[in-house]
Parts: sequence; C-alpha cells; structure tokens
Amino acid sequence: MALPPLNDTIAAIATAPGVGAVGIIRLSGPEAYTVADNLFKAFGEKRVSELAAGHVTYGQIVNGETLVDEALLLTFRAPHSYTAQDIIELQTHGGPAVLRKVLELCLRHGARLAWPGEFTLRAYLNDRIDLVQAESVLELVNAQSDSARRSAALGLSKALSEQLELIQNDITGVYGNIQAVFDYPEEGVPEAQFREPLERAIGRIEKLLSTAKAGQIAQRGAKLALIGRPNAGKSSLLNALLGYERSIVSDIPGTTRDYLEAPMSIGGVPVTAIDTAGIRSTDDIIEASGVTAAKEIATNADLSLLLIDMSAPLSEDDREMLDMLEPSRSLVVGSKADLPHKWHEIDIDRTLYPVSVVSGEGIDALKEAISHTLIGDASSTELWITSERHAQALTQTRDLLEQAINAPDDLAALDLEEALRTLANITGRGDIAEETLEHIFANFCVGK
Repeated sequence: MALPPLNDTIAAIATAPGVGAVGIIRLSGPEAYTVADNLFKAFGEKRVSELAAGHVTYGQIVNGETLVDEALLLTFRAPHSYTAQDIIELQTHGGPAVLRKVLELCLRHGARLAWPGEFTLRAYLNDRIDLVQAESVLELVNAQSDSARRSAALGLSKALSEQLELIQNDITGVYGNIQAVFDYPEEGVPEAQFREPLERAIGRIEKLLSTAKAGQIAQRGAKLALIGRPNAGKSSLLNALLGYERSIVSDIPGTTRDYLEAPMSIGGVPVTAIDTAGIRSTDDIIEASGVTAAKEIATNADLSLLLIDMSAPLSEDDREMLDMLEPSRSLVVGSKADLPHKWHEIDIDRTLYPVSVVSGEGIDALKEAISHTLIGDASSTELWITSERHAQALTQTRDLLEQAINAPDDLAALDLEEALRTLANITGRGDIAEETLEHIFANFCVGK
C-alpha cells in the first residue's frame, strides 16, 4: 500500500470519540482555506481566505443557509504550522453529531478524509520534524504515566535526536578519515581520530540502551504478581500499595481463588498488580485451578512479590516458591512483620523486605525496591529509549562499531557505512522504506 499524496487537502476529527464540551476538526493542505470559506461564516466582513495567520475568529458553521453550530476558527499559514502546510482548525461543541456533520461538510467541499497519523506524516515528510519526534508524538498521546510523558516530551523536544546526532558526527568523522587514508595510505589514521571517537559513540549508545527496558515498561506498563501461601497477606498488601481497599481480606485461607488485577503507579511507572490465589497443595479442583493460574502469572510477570508470613514457620511450599522464582525478577516480602518472627533473612538467603500493613512499616521501602528492580539505573535520567525499533537499531549500530574498531581500514569503512545507514533509520534521514513509515504511522489516531 503506497503512502498517501501530500498535495491535496485532508480533514479529520482531532478529539477523542464521545461527548465533550469542545470538539476539534482539522484541515491541512493547499485548499484548507477554500474549504473553510464554504462552510464557515465569520461574525465580521472578512472571508476565511482573507484572514492572516495566527487569527482566532468567532462565527457559524453552515450548510448552505442552515446553521450547524457556532464555532471558533483558528488559522495557520504554511510553512509555519504543524504540517508545514496551510491549516484550519475548527473548534465546535463536542457532540458526536456536530463533529460528524462538520467533517461531512469538509469532505463535501473538497477535502479528503485523513489517514491515521497523516497530519504527523506530513510534518515529517515536509521536514517539519524528524522521525524520532514523530514517534514521540504518538508516545506522548499514549503516555499512561508521568515518566512516559516526560520521556516522550524530551523526544519531541529533539533531546534524543541531538544525542543521535552526536553519535552520528563521531562515526562520520572516522569514516571520512578512513576514506582519506585510501587516497594517502602512508599517513594512516591516528588513534585519536579512529578508536577514541568510536569508543565515545559506543559509550553514548550504551547509555541510551541502558534505558530501553525502563522505557518500554513506562510505555506498556509492568505486570506485578503477588504470590504466596494462602493467608500470607497478599490481598492486604495489594490494598496497602493501592491506598484503598480493592481486594477482599479474610483470615480464612483460600479466600482468593482467582486472580484480581488493579492498576497503580509506583515510582512514576504504570504497574498492574495481580493478586493471585494462595499457592498450596489441594484436592479442591477450583482452588487447584487458581494455584496453577497463580504460578503461570508469576512466570510471565515482569516482577513477582513472594509473600512469606514472618509469624509462621517456613514451609515446603515457601521453599518451593523460592526455588521457582528467578531472583532477578522477584522480591521476597516478609509479611506481618509487626508480629513475633518465626524466621529471619538468613533462613532464605535472599534480600528480605519486611512489611506490616497494620503499621505501614516497610511499604515505602518496598515501593522503592519495586521501582528500582523494574527500571534500574534509568531512574537517574529522564531520556529513555521507549521504541523497540530504536533499541534494535542502536544495538545493531553498536555491534557494527565494535566490529569496525578491530577491523582493517577497508572492512572498517564498510562497517561504518552500514552503521550510519542503520542510525539514519531512527531519525529518518536516510532512505526509509514505505513499509516502515506505514507501520509507524498506522498506530496514530486519524486526527493526529
């Protein structure tokens, strides 16, 4: 499927579906003002096409002589607009019927319905933004947490593009020096003009890649499984982490027979906590099904909290769960820490996080441990790699640079040339396949 044309005029509803106080319809393209002339009557003498850029006008949207709605009209002139084209933005009342009618009028008077993401695609293809910024627009729209929002905003501000440009400059400099050596082989490339710039570029790439896991979790959220024996305090801990009662709490073992999910934010990271059935041997078919589901959830979760009751002796079930969970993807929580202890940290050979939902002891420390385990050292920087496409391209670029450092000049030149092409695929400065652009922009909403 080919990309859409750029020289026609497009229209789309830019606000989310549903009822709202205000709805927005956007027009972009060479005939945007002409289309608006046919459906908007300003409360003044000027037609829309006579208005200057940066103008806000109050008037009526009409279908011939029939009033559709009262509205505000905003004007933007090429190239100083989001798409670098003429843009008209109509702000109407936010009812779905109103928006549909206004969009229908735009299409009747010469506009075409925009493709998903076509406004941003035009901004990219018209050199208004680079591909990193375009993808950051989508990430900003989809951000579910403050950390995701901050990272997307930095991408939109060109912070990531600037880091990539520094890497590209180092590689380009070395590549140019090697090409010069081909003409003057007796000179050679000094260490300071070959190895040092490449090692600096590799270091910058490694720093970006170290945030990839955190960035992806910030975008999609993390699955946090709470597992343990019946009556270990999983539901009580879930309520304590949430700050309100979401899960039923009872002293009767086996109260939770199926899993329960609850969204929350921990350390700025969106987390879905899953309260699972108590894990124990049982002949009850329904409870056994819950136990199987709990083990599967723990296996697939980004992080598991294994709750072990500190007021009861360690059991074989506790030992089995300790052996089942990977230490890198689990934390051991000593529940009911306000009661006399029947075992201690030395008994499990794992870092222990004692908590009491009665006194609140250890809850904040546990939250910090959860956040650090999920995003690691990335918490020290706000610029995260959130795109799997970016992570793959940076990994490939790093591998090519490491290969070039130890290669003869002719082979190193080939590695560096490929590294520059791979890096350009992130920013869109190189030859980007239409399939790649279609994949990126297909995830946008139509009005963006």
